[in-house]
Amino acid sequence: MNNRILALGLGLLLSAVASAANVTADRLVNAAKEPGQWMTYGGTYSEQRFSLLKKIDAGNVEQLGLKWFADYETNQNQHGSPLYVDGVIYVSTARNVVHAFNAKTGKQLWKYNPVIQGERLRYNLGLVNRGIAAWNGKIIMGTLDARLVAIDAKTGKEAWSVDTVPASLGLGEMTNKYSITMAPRVAKGKVFVGGSGGEFGVRGWIAAFDAETGKQVWRFWTVPGDPAKGFENPKLEQAAKTWSGEWWKSGGGGTVWDAAVYDPVTDLLYFGTGNATPWNARARDTKVIDNLYTASIVAVRPDTGEYVWHYQEVPGDSWDYDAVSPMMTADLTLGGEKKHVLLQPSKNGFFYVLDAAKGTLLSADPFTEVNWATGVDLKTGRPIEVPGSRYEAEPWNLAPGVQGGHSWHPNAFSPATGLVYIPAWEAYFTMAGPAANSPPPAAGGFSLGISMGTRVDADKLKPYARQGVRGRLKAWDPIARKVVWETEAFANGGPTSGVLATAGNLVFMGNGGGKALSAYDARSGAKLWGFDAKTAVFAAPISYELDGVQYVAASVGGAAQGGYFAPTHARMLVFGLGGKSVLPEPAPYTPPALNPPPSTASAEVIAHGGELYGRSCSVCHGVNGLQARTSFPNLTVTPLLYAQDAFDAVVLRGVRADKGMGSFAKDLKPEDAVAVREYLIARANALKAGTPAVALPAAPRRETGHAED
Repeated sequence: MNNRILALGLGLLLSAVASAANVTADRLVNAAKEPGQWMTYGGTYSEQRFSLLKKIDAGNVEQLGLKWFADYETNQNQHGSPLYVDGVIYVSTARNVVHAFNAKTGKQLWKYNPVIQGERLRYNLGLVNRGIAAWNGKIIMGTLDARLVAIDAKTGKEAWSVDTVPASLGLGEMTNKYSITMAPRVAKGKVFVGGSGGEFGVRGWIAAFDAETGKQVWRFWTVPGDPAKGFENPKLEQAAKTWSGEWWKSGGGGTVWDAAVYDPVTDLLYFGTGNATPWNARARDTKVIDNLYTASIVAVRPDTGEYVWHYQEVPGDSWDYDAVSPMMTADLTLGGEKKHVLLQPSKNGFFYVLDAAKGTLLSADPFTEVNWATGVDLKTGRPIEVPGSRYEAEPWNLAPGVQGGHSWHPNAFSPATGLVYIPAWEAYFTMAGPAANSPPPAAGGFSLGISMGTRVDADKLKPYARQGVRGRLKAWDPIARKVVWETEAFANGGPTSGVLATAGNLVFMGNGGGKALSAYDARSGAKLWGFDAKTAVFAAPISYELDGVQYVAASVGGAAQGGYFAPTHARMLVFGLGGKSVLPEPAPYTPPALNPPPSTASAEVIAHGGELYGRSCSVCHGVNGLQARTSFPNLTVTPLLYAQDAFDAVVLRGVRADKGMGSFAKDLKPEDAVAVREYLIARANALKAGTPAVALPAAPRRETGHAED
């Protein structure tokens, strides 16, 4: 009898293990019937990030406490929203490390590290991953070196891996510039994913892969290629008429680096596309024309990739206004008629409502400060641009700036309140065309076509003098087309996290610029609960139920003042009513001393090094070698300044490729590496002396808007 009981128990245990992440097509389509699970990036295919769970509500959320936490082995920013399936939390962290935790105890079940490395890492603007997918016993992830990998959900072992950008496509050097940071979506046995790299001269695409084998099923290119080589389909031939010059030499851009939604109601796959390359339309075209399908929402058939419709939010974009901000589907009553719609608060500051089946624009209204357009013409669908906003003759203090009125951080929609909860920003950035004597953008290289960080006296800024980025949580009514409530601007500014709404009349959001994870009343916006995460919070929380208990889980971690070397205290946090766990206090941290070797190089060498640094290094490592809040090294304090060979080993020979720093041997000659090091030495000495060094323009902060497009 005992043996039979033991055998039965073992059988049940093995059965449970064998069914790990057994996410099927039927379960995903009917995910709302399993509210205790969180099986896909947005909770359900609608991507509303709304949990039907309500045991934690506005009346008892004050009792919410930490149940358990688990540390990650990384000091970099965490953007990955977790999944919960059948008792296990799965989460992707920086540099594509995936963890599986027992969702009740926090015990780590396995850890997967794909050991990303190689030349593609030179072109990553952030070593982050925004999420994973679950399908039929596998966890699926896109990697920073543009692979798509499937991991056995039981063991953490790799099931299959495929390069999403094979050299056989004939793109030559362009193949080295792709990356994947978005969360894949899975539907109908296919994995949908797009590649990043728009600023580096790539051609955007989204592709479908067989979820069981990784074999490519179809690929949709978002911009036309070289006309001399023919077009993949008639729609791209038509799109070519909206470009001029030799756009294909710079790739075109239009990368699909975040938003994608599969809708079982229409059986369509929607995705947003990024900016054209370079940013400045006059730098990429002989005349400013639409540049399809960049800065657009596109709908295709998920089985074949066949084009169905598109809506271009920003024709001829000159402002880095990607249309890749998260989208969702919903059923709304508009003008007395029930409509199935697609909703997107866009980076350009407008909230769009589109007919999900046809792509018809129903409304577009500003949800934050907008000064580049006065509105959107509902008949033509085109923005009504403000004269001068394209900075043709003089700088324009753009709002939203290139950081965006909203970026990749997920929104939430509550059917109970009818409100969309937006992690919104008020952002400003001075846009200016390149200097008269500037060389044209290099084809296939990092290219913006603007004078980065142009300084203009405040009294001369147009249309007004405002600076910086401030984050708020805003509740938007998509029917009344207005903000219903909003929080005060976060005191420390900066970006916000993604959002979770629940049937308990709650909205959860973190502050990426600070250390708080908070809960707000979904109807009034009153703050009801807060938790000191002791680190920045970027990723969106989720909620799940296990053994009758509701939990809230958040993956946290972000760069602190002091930069790369400072610990970020990245970890998984899981909360429940009555939780009593306590996070350890961060250990005292002393940044590395600013103690460089003497600067002995000539002014010419230092100036040359500064030019090279600005072109190849500043986008990640910051102005003059230092970005205060970043997950990249502060190069003014690195010990590599003491030895050229050690510096070359990293920069030219790629010995830290496994840490995200690929070799630049194809971009820099040995004498160039010497000049860059001498520039950094000069900069470090100037900082130590408190005097200015060779000046470089400021780059936008990597955590904000366009960092991974």
